Amino acid sequence: MIGRSGAPLITAALLAACASTPPTPQPGWTSGRMSVRIEASEDAGPRSVGSAFELRGGASSGELRLSTPLGTRMATARWAPGEALLTTSDGERRFASLEVLSREALGEALPLAALADWLAGRPWPDAPHRAVDAGFEQLGWRVSLARLAEGWIEARREAAPAVVVRVKLDPREP
Repeated sequence: MIGRSGAPLITAALLAACASTPPTPQPGWTSGRMSVRIEASEDAGPRSVGSAFELRGGASSGELRLSTPLGTRMATARWAPGEALLTTSDGERRFASLEVLSREALGEALPLAALADWLAGRPWPDAPHRAVDAGFEQLGWRVSLARLAEGWIEARREAAPAVVVRVKLDPREP
């Protein structure tokens, strides 16, 4: 878990990632910049983080790397059936699921299992969804694909505390 003492430094580094030049994605990886904003709740104030990311795999197994604008690896999440691992400068921690990992690392559960599908512009096949204008709703989230052609995806959860995830995908090589 990223402790509160390191959160301001990590937050500043992550937010700066939004201004960096996108790297060329590695084959088999989806990459870009991601920001997560969590509104204030009874337990915590508002939180905001951002980073460059690289993702490969899907719901059952995969890897998510988060880096600073200069390319320094801040965290790596790896998952397989029944296990999720988070590696940071503080060491490696094991979790029962991706949901538990995201709740511990960010203070709020995010649908990381669905992320690869959502970034590909489609609903996750393992949960029901409903089509809406320029996107879909799934798992309590509204995923906007209105700017997908430009590489932008936004996922919004209105349930308290409200969460907004914005992603700018790096261009793929032809």
